[in-house]
Amino acid sequence: MLSYNVHALRDDATAVARVVNACRPDIVCLQEAPRLLRWQSRRRRLDRSIGMVPAISRRTGGLAILCRPGIEVHRIGHRVLRRYPGLLVRTLSMAALHVEGHPLLVACTHLDLHAGARLHHAGEAVDHLAAFAVENPGPAVLAADANCVPGSPAWRLLTAGLRDAAGEHPWGEEATFPARDPRRRIDGIFTSGDVKVLRAGVPVGPADPADMARASDHRPVLADILLPGEPEEGPEGN
Repeated sequence: MLSYNVHALRDDATAVARVVNACRPDIVCLQEAPRLLRWQSRRRRLDRSIGMVPAISRRTGGLAILCRPGIEVHRIGHRVLRRYPGLLVRTLSMAALHVEGHPLLVACTHLDLHAGARLHHAGEAVDHLAAFAVENPGPAVLAADANCVPGSPAWRLLTAGLRDAAGEHPWGEEATFPARDPRRRIDGIFTSGDVKVLRAGVPVGPADPADMARASDHRPVLADILLPGEPEEGPEGN
């Protein structure tokens, strides 16, 4: 599974596609997907270039959850988080999937730069995902551009009930931002339930670091995961 802030494809969309294809993910969660001029056609062009199918792709909030063909989408949800005057609208997208017969809830969000709004939205995201899980039982994964580092209040709130995949199973490189001179880890994949993480981090092995520097202002996070009942066959793109 891949989490990637693609900066509205304003940098190098072909490099974004090369990075994603190099990682061979089954599921991709996008933050800052295009939402302004020609947003639909630009998203569709990216979908085709990486061979993925949208499970949910909403304009509001600039989020999308994409899946490889063959993954079943059973239910989707999209929540607008509390609005703050003068700040961008923040949202949470969710999809209840079946991956080779195994249920998996996938959520995607992009938290605010403002510390107070970010903390409130982190709590909302966790609560909405928990409510979605009541109606759609299964292990869950939350992909987030958290706009904060591990140990900060919003990150601590997320990890109070979810596990930090790259923090517990580090692999590749750590820092996700800024892509041209990475210094901070502000993007993460968080899991709950019986999801087993084999490794997680910035995929500098599979993907070309030069492509990541060209593609966006963020670097992606790749997590190799196993769902309950799946055989362990070594790390592979999930």
